[in-house]
Amino acid sequence: MIQRIQSVFLFLIVIAMVGLFIFPIWAKTNPATGVEYVLDAYKLGPETATDGATSQSTIYIAILAAAAALIALYEIFQYKSRLTQMKLGLLNSLILAALVGVVFYFSSYVGEDLVATKERGEYLSGFYFPFIAMLMNVLANRFIKRDEDLVRSMDRLR
Repeated sequence: MIQRIQSVFLFLIVIAMVGLFIFPIWAKTNPATGVEYVLDAYKLGPETATDGATSQSTIYIAILAAAAALIALYEIFQYKSRLTQMKLGLLNSLILAALVGVVFYFSSYVGEDLVATKERGEYLSGFYFPFIAMLMNVLANRFIKRDEDLVRSMDRLR
């Protein structure tokens, strides 16, 4: 039963988390030096190596994104046990919420303090992938629950 709609939503979570590894999350340019600071899944720092500019590791984003992708991928193949799928969906919701918090922390607090200017940094396409993954997780959980309710109602009729 891999062809169910919740499997599509779970696969979209995997795609969104892979996209988080590829696309930058946040960027801000220091007008005094012209150096652009970029946040991605691995580091927060200047886009190109410059003298005196430091970069900070953001490996927490990569770890949480990889965990969310792996859980969603594992959840796809647990279609025979919907209760296990629901538990994994809950776990993935917690991980995705932590991922959103970490991304927001690094972009809004650490990044803004790194480049102290009046201008705000801009959120890039990678910033929205955790939110898309959260939405897909909610939809997948809803359809898993619907399947479980359908099976229980059929058991009652027998």
